[in-house]
Amino acid sequence: MSQVAAPLSNAAAVSQYLRGLQASITSAISAIDGQVFLTDAWEKPPGELLQGQGITQILEDGAVFERAGCGFSHVTGPKLPPSATQHRPELSGAPFEAMGVSLVFHPRNPYVPTVHMNVRMISAKNRDGTEVCWFGGGMDLTPYYGFAEDAVHFHQSCKNALQDFGEDKYPRFKTWCDDYFFLKHRNEQRGVGGVFFDDFSELGFEQSLAMLQSVGNSFLEAYLPIVQRRKDMAYAERERAFQLYRRGRYVEFNLVWDRGTHFGLQSGGRSESILLSMPPLVSWAYSQVPAAGSPEAALYTDFLPRKDWI
Repeated sequence: MSQVAAPLSNAAAVSQYLRGLQASITSAISAIDGQVFLTDAWEKPPGELLQGQGITQILEDGAVFERAGCGFSHVTGPKLPPSATQHRPELSGAPFEAMGVSLVFHPRNPYVPTVHMNVRMISAKNRDGTEVCWFGGGMDLTPYYGFAEDAVHFHQSCKNALQDFGEDKYPRFKTWCDDYFFLKHRNEQRGVGGVFFDDFSELGFEQSLAMLQSVGNSFLEAYLPIVQRRKDMAYAERERAFQLYRRGRYVEFNLVWDRGTHFGLQSGGRSESILLSMPPLVSWAYSQVPAAGSPEAALYTDFLPRKDWI
């Protein structure tokens, strides 16, 4: 895929947008939960391989969210890690700049799905000194108890966000999401998907950035109505136990398959911020199979298999 020159003057503007996106999302989540996010501004100390700064915001033990993490980072490094150059060997070892917002929200109520979203820009210099950049991101929904109207709403919001950038974008990025958020060792989707794209620059810098912003700006509309519908539903220990068991799949994906996690750890990133996506409580069980016809079994039969939701 071709790459585009990144106007250096735009790096500050992209960073400003991302910080504003983080602030608007955490403000809205805090309003629903009733608890404020802890804000941890950090800067990499001199002498470390990775340099830069960021803002990690975390809400723990809230009324609605058991753990909600949303991080902004803007860093530079002397060479791209292997996770970022597997599709562009010509940039192996190139100095780079990366910035983005990444979030994972783990709800307390098992009927509210976990959600993930990230948007990011990476720029690097070719051996001839030419600077190129690309974008990545998306969002996906991971229910524990599935509701078709929630999946439809989430996917429709994703499609709406991409509509102005080409009719091909939603079906293409929906498939990309299904392919990416797949636990190969379990032969199982992580959730009901959404949209995902990476190494993207084909619309040129300005339009590729505009698409990234449209995805980021659509997050609250995609997720908050679902939270409002489900957060007060009654549940018991059975639902809670199944939620903790299914959270194990989330941990497995993030540690084994997620390129963002690998990029952060391989490049010398800040571990506390990289791992903010982890749930506070999780469980594993040996060969757990839900009873046929149960709501738990319906997750496997009606929601995890790939399908077109809209």
